[in-house]
Amino acid sequence: MAAVKKIVVIGPESTGKSTLCEQLAKHYHTSWCPEYAREYLTTNGPAYTFDDLLTIAKGQVALETAMVNRQSPSERLGRAGSIVNGVEVHGEEVHSPWPIVHGEYKAETLIQYAGGNVGVTAGRDSHMKNGNQQPATIFIDTDLYVMKVWCEYVFSKCHTYILEQIALRKYDLYLFCNIDLPWEADPLREYPNEKPRQELHRIYKDILINQTTPWVDISGSYEVRLQTAINAIDKLLEI
Repeated sequence: MAAVKKIVVIGPESTGKSTLCEQLAKHYHTSWCPEYAREYLTTNGPAYTFDDLLTIAKGQVALETAMVNRQSPSERLGRAGSIVNGVEVHGEEVHSPWPIVHGEYKAETLIQYAGGNVGVTAGRDSHMKNGNQQPATIFIDTDLYVMKVWCEYVFSKCHTYILEQIALRKYDLYLFCNIDLPWEADPLREYPNEKPRQELHRIYKDILINQTTPWVDISGSYEVRLQTAINAIDKLLEI
């Protein structure tokens, strides 16, 4: 069975990442992995420490691993004594920053903890498009590059775990959301001013230029952004 295609939506805050993930998951009849940081900060308050960012990073890895396995029936999240993308698994118990999960295919528990099944859109089976079978695909709202930028921008240092996970985890495409959308106020957002938004945009762009996974700039109106993303994904999936 072909590996799940993992497509990451990345960029500074308030650039339409979650909206695009949800739209793409609906279009391709699949699921998307939400950002763990939002649930964590909503639950624990917007103030955070350097150590909190490590907890958030581990939560993001745990959720992403659960969601990817949910899309790939050939994989088993609860394989005894194994490491699944850096998340330690013993028997039927997943040891992660998330609530303990028992048995196989309990990703729903993690997803519900992330916000009431927000990441589940239209099922996990691949579907036909233009007469071709679509590979299993998942959309991921932020990854560990986001955690690296967050750590370094705020605290001028980064957890070793985050750097190790960046080297370990592999993706098929990055969709890089530009800052040309108006900034929208949110209790969890920190940078409404243009200067830090431009700085963060440059940081993310430098990261993407200096890594090997293909990436596409996503800019313009919401409609244009969606169509640009679909064009790139169709090319990737060869459909």
